[in-house]
Amino acid sequence: MVKTLLMGYVFFKSRHLIFMVCWFAGLFYLVRLFIYFKESEKKPELERTVLENQFILMTKRLLYIITWPSAILTTIFGLSMIYLNTALLDNQWMKVKLCFVFFLLLYTYFCQLIFNQMKIGKITFKSGSLRIFNEVATIFLFSIIFLAVLRTTISVSIHI
Repeated sequence: MVKTLLMGYVFFKSRHLIFMVCWFAGLFYLVRLFIYFKESEKKPELERTVLENQFILMTKRLLYIITWPSAILTTIFGLSMIYLNTALLDNQWMKVKLCFVFFLLLYTYFCQLIFNQMKIGKITFKSGSLRIFNEVATIFLFSIIFLAVLRTTISVSIHI
């Protein structure tokens, strides 16, 4: 019984990590596509039209084939791990990590909103703002990974 439970947990954990990597890869490239789209506004009409149509197609595929499915599967496998080991919720580091994951889901939703702007032909953000926005995903990645890897160290320092 314990061996079966452990195998299930390891199965969910490996899938959770695989889809987390895919989710972040999607987010990193997604915002780059927003930047390219925004910068294409400065191109001559014909070139701009061709580029914008291509960026919209690439973004749509990335968002709906990689980013959202990976976000959903990462969440499902993460929740499955918590289901198999509810004691995880007793840890302060896990509560903080789940807060970061919630904000990462909001970040992904915000990317969806930017894509919706893109589809109607105009992103309201400046290129520089999008470049800064691109770094937010990196902050989430570092925070979530450090919390998961250094959890015992963090738990000790939180209680001190």
